[in-house]
Amino acid sequence: MNLNEILDTTVFGLSLRWVAMFCLKAAVIYLFVRAVTAFIKYLFRRSLRRQGKLAIDETKAGFVRQIVVAVVYIIGTAAVLSLIPGMEKVSNSILASAGIGAMAVGLASQDALSNIVGGLFIIFSRPFKVGDFVMVDDIVTGTVVEITLRHTVIRNAENRMILIPNSKMNSSTVVNSSYGETDTCAFVEVGVSYSTDLDRAMALMADEALRHPLITDHRSEADRKAGMPQVVVRVMALGDSAITLRAWAWAATPGGAFTMKCDLLKSVKERFDREGIEIPYPYLNVVKAEG
Repeated sequence: MNLNEILDTTVFGLSLRWVAMFCLKAAVIYLFVRAVTAFIKYLFRRSLRRQGKLAIDETKAGFVRQIVVAVVYIIGTAAVLSLIPGMEKVSNSILASAGIGAMAVGLASQDALSNIVGGLFIIFSRPFKVGDFVMVDDIVTGTVVEITLRHTVIRNAENRMILIPNSKMNSSTVVNSSYGETDTCAFVEVGVSYSTDLDRAMALMADEALRHPLITDHRSEADRKAGMPQVVVRVMALGDSAITLRAWAWAATPGGAFTMKCDLLKSVKERFDREGIEIPYPYLNVVKAEG
């Protein structure tokens, strides 16, 4: 049996010649699609390295790149389907703009479509972008590392990737610490006993804050001329067992403010211990009845 006879052999109604040609053409289409998508990604990476007016924002570039790559894969899939007898109409409908829209509506769920639309709103309204430090609904806090067609990816302090649907991000309350000024105020609260000299305790708290290496001067020129202190300390509450004092200390970044707050809680406690200032805590006296 020669090669032609082998290729003309029919299996399940398909000749081996047709199967071989289909695999060859499909492989060529696949390699072409991969080459095109690699070239597209290269162009986007190159555009991100540009400086000046021609530079593209990283957030928009990543989102648009995903859309373009998805379109190339859809066209490649349509080209492969056109090789199958009887599938030409399906291929043509995919390539037609109306066919693409109908396929998206038919194959994608409502949630998926809302996430894609939500991603577009995020990209163009820009409530946050890649690299911003955000807090979502007072639950998730971290840095935005990617905005995909379906999810916004946030890396938290534990280096865990949190994927939040774009539709949920659009309906959530997002605190963006990187939007506008990055200076952040740390609230340092400590309770002291009712017998404490408040002026002295407040002065000690301010002194400890001023000693911290991450402290910044957030006062305006008018504030300095008016004699406003760099670190403001005030009485915040008269509690059941303690008077709450709060110091307002500024740092250059949200992360710096968090670190400074943790450090000051420790240093203020140790300073109060050395100075004989009591930090009280609630306690109960249990009286056992006789009889």
